[in-house]
Amino acid sequence: MTAAESVQLVDPWVKAVDDGMTAAFGTLENTGDADVTLVSAQSSASSMVELHETVMTDGQMQMQQKDGGFVITAGRMREFAPGADHIMLMGVTQPLLPGDQVMITLTFSDGSSIEKAFEVKEFTGADEEYMGDLSDSGNE
Repeated sequence: MTAAESVQLVDPWVKAVDDGMTAAFGTLENTGDADVTLVSAQSSASSMVELHETVMTDGQMQMQQKDGGFVITAGRMREFAPGADHIMLMGVTQPLLPGDQVMITLTFSDGSSIEKAFEVKEFTGADEEYMGDLSDSGNE
């Protein structure tokens, strides 16, 4: 069984945005009997997509790219939520409005992938701080 066959995506959604960057959330459930690793994501809605984790830096919670991806333990779930781990969409190519659908492809370490529609929702809050300079990410 491939990683993509053993993973279910529950309640996938993306934070509405006019331009710049936004994030995708949801819960990945590994129904298989082996750990799987989410290593990348991509979407035509943005020029760059990264997996981000939350870390404590100098007494502040900040987001940064997650090296090596996220392990989803066999029989367990991994939640991606505002203010926590998430999928970062940078260089958004057009406004993402509430009710829109954004297709995102999730790729696992075994090379398998799943493509899912994420619903765009209005959300205020979780104004994260990011490590490094992401302000130019959409201008590449």
